[in-house]
Amino acid sequence: MIDLDNVQEMRRHDPEGMLDRIAELPDQLRDSWRGVANLALPSGYAEVDNVVVLGMGGSAIGGDLVRTLVQDETNVPIEVVRDYDPPAFVGPRTLAIASSYSGNTEETLTAYAAARSRGAKVAVVTTGGQLLAQAQADGLPVVQFSYKSQPRAALGHSLVPLLGILKAARLIGDKGEQIEEAARVLEGQRGRLNEQAPAARNPAKQLAVDLHGRLPVVYGGGLTAEVARRWKGQFNENSKAWASYDVFSELNHNTVVGYEFPTNLPDMIRVILLASDYMHPRVKARFRVTQEILRQRGITFHVVEAEGKSALAQMMSSVYVGDYASYYLAQLNSTDPNPVRVIDFFKSELAKV
Repeated sequence: MIDLDNVQEMRRHDPEGMLDRIAELPDQLRDSWRGVANLALPSGYAEVDNVVVLGMGGSAIGGDLVRTLVQDETNVPIEVVRDYDPPAFVGPRTLAIASSYSGNTEETLTAYAAARSRGAKVAVVTTGGQLLAQAQADGLPVVQFSYKSQPRAALGHSLVPLLGILKAARLIGDKGEQIEEAARVLEGQRGRLNEQAPAARNPAKQLAVDLHGRLPVVYGGGLTAEVARRWKGQFNENSKAWASYDVFSELNHNTVVGYEFPTNLPDMIRVILLASDYMHPRVKARFRVTQEILRQRGITFHVVEAEGKSALAQMMSSVYVGDYASYYLAQLNSTDPNPVRVIDFFKSELAKV
């Protein structure tokens, strides 16, 4: 098994530099905000009753996080659509934001066309591809960015533009101070989580060691509910590992009952609980009781505490631990964290249909 303190050996398993992309997340937040802080939209874009974010995978998770972040601030509902067809309510009073890193995501392009045909007010976030070309031909607002990475490693560029668009549509307030705080918090974490921090005092390396050869199950609630989804996806794509996630308080109405069988599972499972100051007090109570149930069942768990003052900082600090842990787990699995060959195969086969 690879030594997680052997930086040169890890670099050999990471030819495309995923480790550098993870480290750059605070820089992504700042750079992206500079690009959208003064974004202007056509006046009619403020006259909406709902918002949908059209996207898949790494381009959709920014929408999930933003929805959770601003749902107590905005007066309109926000829904993330991972599908070809937008819901029936999408129409002239909908702000539809099509987000695709490549600009060539099949589902997003189809959903974009459907939203346009229903008269929705559409904006686009992309690096290029067919989506950019179509949006420019349609004369629509575009946030175009340039950042070479896997889509999941460009989280700052999928999340922050959505905040800029919602601000420009006068649906939320200015997030500049929260973004700056989040970037500073992540920079502080980076010194404790990056490859130079030895495993003896690096929580992300320690977590990866305990997860190696086991099934990660991530629990979040409220502000961290969609962060748990992010962790699951990062374990899948970076670590090439099975993983699952669940959400409070729904999991207390079913999941906890299933801890009994199979009886050989406790040693194979590691539960990760993502805690935040912004959780509802009753969800915090549920965290504590759930931990007691896990202890009774002999299931090992880890609690990851969010850092920072603002909701955005706490959200992103929780994301950051998971990103680093998934990277180190990839190393322990002796796999390159960058390519997603199964997805590439799937797309090539689907193109034949």
